[in-house]
Order: sequence, then C-alpha cells, then structure tokens
Amino acid sequence: MDAAPAGADLADTYTSITRYYTAKILRHGATPRGVDWTCTATQELRFVQLLRICGGSSRFSLNDIGCGYGAVLAYFDRWERTATVDYLGLDLSATMIRHARRLWGERAHTRFVVGTTSPRAADYAIASGLFNVRLHEAPDRWTAFIARTLADMAATSRRGFAANFMAPKDRAEDDTAELYRSVPAPWIEYCERVLGGSVELVAGYGLREFTLLVRS
Repeated sequence: MDAAPAGADLADTYTSITRYYTAKILRHGATPRGVDWTCTATQELRFVQLLRICGGSSRFSLNDIGCGYGAVLAYFDRWERTATVDYLGLDLSATMIRHARRLWGERAHTRFVVGTTSPRAADYAIASGLFNVRLHEAPDRWTAFIARTLADMAATSRRGFAANFMAPKDRAEDDTAELYRSVPAPWIEYCERVLGGSVELVAGYGLREFTLLVRS
C-alpha cells in the first residue's frame, strides 16, 4: 500500500462522509445507529480491541478520530472508571459534534472539534469504523483517504494508534458495494513500511473484521 499522494484533493470525499453521517445522527440521534453501528454491545466490543493500544494505562491522552457523539466516553464510564483520560474527539460533522458536546460538554479533560486532522498530539489515537462505509467513492480515492488518515494519526500520536477494518466476506455471501473491506496485509505493510510503526494484528473476536494496533 503506497502513501496517499501529498497533493491528493480529498475535499469531495470529506463532504460525502459529512453528509452521510450528519443524516444518520439527525435520523437516529446519539445512539449506535446514529453512527451506523447496530448496537451498543458490538460497538463496545470494538472499543475493547482498539483500546488495547493503551496497554492498560490508567492515565493517558487520547485522540478519537471520527468520534461521532463520543460513545467511547460512555464505555470508559461503564468499564474503565479508574482511568484518567485527556480526551479529544474529532469529527467531520458539525452536527455530530453538537450532539457530543450536549452529552459530554461538562466532562473534565474533554473537548470536541470539527475537522480532518487532530490539532494536538496525544499519547494515543483510535478510529472506530471510520473506514467501513465507502459510499460511492472510487476505490483509489477511498484508499487515499484511509492512508491520509492513518498518516495523520501517526503524526499526532506519541505512543501509537489503532484502527479497525471490515474483513472480506466469503465468496458465497452477498456483499454491499458501498462498504470497504480489506485483508490485513496491505495496511500492515503501509503502517510498517511507510509510517514506521510496529503493528499487532487483532482478529478472532467474533466480528468479521480486524483491528490494527500500531505502536511508535
């Protein structure tokens, strides 16, 4: 997997993503369906895998890329109450960020911003489901979007970052053309060869997907 071209114009891709998820949150509110997940249980199962990058730390800073309404904060409140997290949520959708601020605006060490790249460096970064829905974007443009996002996460993470991907289905199964699926190998190679990280592959946790833990 080659790096995204430095001059690649992803403005239209960002606009498509913004429109899609804004429509979801307006229709379903601050719920898993509002960020295109099916339920809280699978949403939190993904958080468990992603947060392995933090190595059980009890105090750290975290950038949540494509944060939606901040669902990972509810996970922390439910299952990681002893952790002190300096949290920044980043999302393309201003509507999504408004929902997040209504829910979490009074929480200590928590803020949300609209944008494509984190304005700060943190210990870790996560991206949950950010790359799954390709919409009608051309495959090469979508891979450029993923590569650009991973590069930005690497540049703004001191210790490491994590992201998940949908795995291919069996040939006999129906698939949705608008979803992005990949085998792990090209993105492991990209994160190691281009971004200079050390990659751990996490799979076999009951969902047809995998998580990459990329340590600096």
